[in-house]
Amino acid sequence: MADIHAEKILILDFGSQTTQLIARRVREARVYCEIHPCTMPLERVKAFNPRGVILSGGPASVYAVDAPKVDPGVFELGAPVLGICYGMQIITHLLGGVVARGEKREYGPAKLSLRQAIGLFGELDQAQPVPVWMSHGDRIEQLPPGFQVLATSENSPVAAMGDPARRIYGVQFHPEVAHTPQGATMLASFVLGECRCQPIWTMHNFAEATIADFKARLGGKKVLCALSGGVDSSVVALLLHKAIGPDLHCIFVDNGLLRAGEVNEVSNVFREVFGVNLVVAKAAELFLSRLAGVVDPEQKRRIIGHTFIEVFEAEAKKIGKVDYLAQGTLYPDVIESVSFRGPSAVIKSHHNVGGLPEHMKMELVEPLRELFKDECREVGRELGLPETIVGRQPFPGPGLAIRIMGEVSGPKLATLRQADGIVLEEMRAAGLYDKVWQSFAVLVPVKTVGVMGDERTYEDVIALRVVDSVDAMTADWTRVPYQVLATISSRIINEVAGVNRVVLDISSKPPATIEWE
Repeated sequence: MADIHAEKILILDFGSQTTQLIARRVREARVYCEIHPCTMPLERVKAFNPRGVILSGGPASVYAVDAPKVDPGVFELGAPVLGICYGMQIITHLLGGVVARGEKREYGPAKLSLRQAIGLFGELDQAQPVPVWMSHGDRIEQLPPGFQVLATSENSPVAAMGDPARRIYGVQFHPEVAHTPQGATMLASFVLGECRCQPIWTMHNFAEATIADFKARLGGKKVLCALSGGVDSSVVALLLHKAIGPDLHCIFVDNGLLRAGEVNEVSNVFREVFGVNLVVAKAAELFLSRLAGVVDPEQKRRIIGHTFIEVFEAEAKKIGKVDYLAQGTLYPDVIESVSFRGPSAVIKSHHNVGGLPEHMKMELVEPLRELFKDECREVGRELGLPETIVGRQPFPGPGLAIRIMGEVSGPKLATLRQADGIVLEEMRAAGLYDKVWQSFAVLVPVKTVGVMGDERTYEDVIALRVVDSVDAMTADWTRVPYQVLATISSRIINEVAGVNRVVLDISSKPPATIEWE
């Protein structure tokens, strides 16, 4: 079997907010890539043996005393190099050109005038202006020796440059963002054209290679997997099941905080359809008893996390000695742990339940640690997972408990679960479920006066939260058609006992978060 990592691109990060988007565009061209800090030692760069190198943007100015640099030896590897925004400026600075503060900051849409349709621009029409997205305050005043101008814009006399002999290129704009419509084509031209990579990074190839690797490494070993029914854990479970069959032991903890029908759906799909070795731990009463009287969101999360571990550990002991623990770690988690920017500030505990106790001595298996979320979904489809699981919207580990403001109780869960089910039903009926990032209901801790059947009511409020996002780092509220909102509101008020008002959350992230707790 061919090595799916043989053709690879190295992305060196200078602290840009959009570095992950560069990697996603490269992966879309079916080429494997990894993100590493710009401080990556040259020896490690050589050992990585990239077919090409991309230098990301960043917030600094190259002439600042503490400006991040890259080892100039990167330009002597013989592999093509592409600098984006700050990446282009650092190329200029290190190779003998001049970077200076621009007279006017260029931020937002711009039109690119192509001088030469080479390098990234080989597939573009040189006669037509190219819409791009700019975000910079510095600009190139003097090209490094051997470079030529490839494109200009109104405020950038050097909007793109290149040294075709050494295959080193720079662009002042951001081809990775959606606001540069032909950016994916440009990056594909660099990766497939200049770097001569073969498009072998497909999720079909990934699934085949991963299953073969697990068969060889884990054959005869017991592997434990916490299956939540979410996309990540479901794909992990099915990959391992296809590799080692009955040696995989999955535990699904029913904490009583899940959406309507979720326990039965997950159990049926994995037990009946795929024949996975699955234990469902019924623990709803235990979780609810632990949450009684608790109103603080962080305390809720801690209680749910600790109780999950307790239940999971009890079920694991029944299995006997286990060699490996499978986790659904994704590539963005890996990137964050080695980010050039350092760890992010903690806004609130992560939605997903934390790790297991140290005394559970097992080695980790992380089949998805090279994948982005969209690639994970694609693998799920390759494995035959139903769309109801593969296309499922994100759901927090603490479940409905953090969508109930205040104390969690059985009656409140029943109210929220029914309202949430209506939201999801109507979003699907309107063809919107797969087009938004998340859509759900929140039980607000206030009661309001209403009139139902000519009688005064004093009942609960449900808030609707529907957002658009790419990676959950930022989000904007979705402009759901009024008729859909009207239908959701009418159904909730008429069908969910004890609710007489529905409101819409129109907050963006930031300053708000997607979940209310």
